[in-house]
Amino acid sequence: MSKLYVVGIGPGNYENMTVRADEALKSADAIIGYHVYVDLVRGRYPDKEYLVTPMTREAERCQMALDEAKKGKTVALVCSGDSGIYGMAGLCFELRGEEAEPDIEVVPGLTAACSGAALLGAPLTHDFAVISLSDRLTEWALIEKRLTLAAEADLSIALYNPASHGRPEHLKKACEILMKILPGDRVCGVARNIGREGEERFFMSLSELASFPADMFSTVFIGNSSTKMINSNMVTPRGYRNV
Repeated sequence: MSKLYVVGIGPGNYENMTVRADEALKSADAIIGYHVYVDLVRGRYPDKEYLVTPMTREAERCQMALDEAKKGKTVALVCSGDSGIYGMAGLCFELRGEEAEPDIEVVPGLTAACSGAALLGAPLTHDFAVISLSDRLTEWALIEKRLTLAAEADLSIALYNPASHGRPEHLKKACEILMKILPGDRVCGVARNIGREGEERFFMSLSELASFPADMFSTVFIGNSSTKMINSNMVTPRGYRNV
């Protein structure tokens, strides 16, 4: 049976890639993906056939992977972070529909909520929400609703896609929505270029976050009411001990 692996490669460096992801890429005849993600793995697997598509061509990319697998190749479609969290796994299943081939195997990876949280300390030790600020596929009104409900529920929040050249004000708008419910001094952090050259971390209040120059390589963390800074680390207690 033809085979398609949908592989989460984590933040980009080999140290944060799972053994299972590495094995899937080693077994593949062809590796397909957005050119930025393909470039992250190309050097480690030089003997593979590589096919790339530009940004916003996700459906074309998944269909290409399905078509190449149907030719009898073992194909790996790479996704940054996790293949099922804002990744291509769901779209591959949708495009294949009820067909039996190719066989699709989803290979999970380390999503930015996990790797970014580790860089900042431990901001997600308790219940949390993950929300993308990109309104390319989701209406802004729904994003605003999700932000409001997460704040009302006192969840820690991880924000993906906080800003881009086409959406420079989205993080500011999100902070304004959150500050209708949350205090301006709420502890926040930003992880940038996680696991890649230029990796950085920043800490600030929610009011300061509104003017932070975030980009698509940034993941934003907003603490809950118990989140605090401990020795330059952002920590959300679980309640194991009262400190």
